[in-house]
Amino acid sequence: MAEQLRLMAVHAHPDDESSKGAATTAKYVAEGVDVLVVTCTGGERGSVLNPKMDRPDVWANIAEIRRAEMDAARAVLGVDQAWLGFVDSGLPEGDPLPPLPEGCFALQDVDVAAGPLVRLMREFRPHVVTTYDEEGGYPHPDHIMTHKISVAAFDAAGDAARYPDLGEPWQPLKLYYDIGFSKGKIIALHEAMIEAGLESPYGEWLKHWEDRPDKGPRITTRVECAEYFPVRDDALRAHATQIDPDGFWFHVPMDLQRRAWPTEDFQLVRSLVDSPLPESDLFAGVRETAHAR
Repeated sequence: MAEQLRLMAVHAHPDDESSKGAATTAKYVAEGVDVLVVTCTGGERGSVLNPKMDRPDVWANIAEIRRAEMDAARAVLGVDQAWLGFVDSGLPEGDPLPPLPEGCFALQDVDVAAGPLVRLMREFRPHVVTTYDEEGGYPHPDHIMTHKISVAAFDAAGDAARYPDLGEPWQPLKLYYDIGFSKGKIIALHEAMIEAGLESPYGEWLKHWEDRPDKGPRITTRVECAEYFPVRDDALRAHATQIDPDGFWFHVPMDLQRRAWPTEDFQLVRSLVDSPLPESDLFAGVRETAHAR
């Protein structure tokens, strides 16, 4: 019998698993892949971005509420989920930026903080791992730290000489970075909205695009998952403190999204199997290996 395929998606905060690669994880769950979302922090210092939830009772219980939201989103996506237990660093603002809070995730030693993730990799034994690029997808301190420990754990999990007390070694076969927004994707969605006679939410974004790099050329892998965009959106709405159901995320009609850009996109950055690029499957080259084990 073929070995059970396993995918680990490493994220910084509750809600990231629903805004980055969620349709892909839902697709693989539906295909019988075992998916584990790893959440590095509890999101304790996150802003309340939904005006309807910006209330004293919510702020007073934000840590518990964000855990409950994660439970709801996990159920929508059909994934398993594990907390690494680090404390949210918050997003520092100001000029100069204030120091990060003592003891927060972003201030941890990378080798020490990678330990709990190495343990999880050895327990769950993923074939494929997804995480953020070196900029964290966007420069939040926790996202950047998530990138650092994900790469460190991927490289260490299969080495018996490293973290010898954290379980039997297991080497994941592929590591990907989420490429959530490329210029090509934004242009495609923007033009589709204009052609449909609708107001595009991306106009201002495109005006200022020269201020940010285009990660489109880094894409190696496009996963067709438009069928699961509604699942992604339901998971997003489960994070009620973070996502305004009347907000930006939901301005583009579903049928238009599916036509204009039906994939979620990734960059393959480590591979121990043969999988010619470009790819359409995170498990390209892995399926054959799993069958052979």
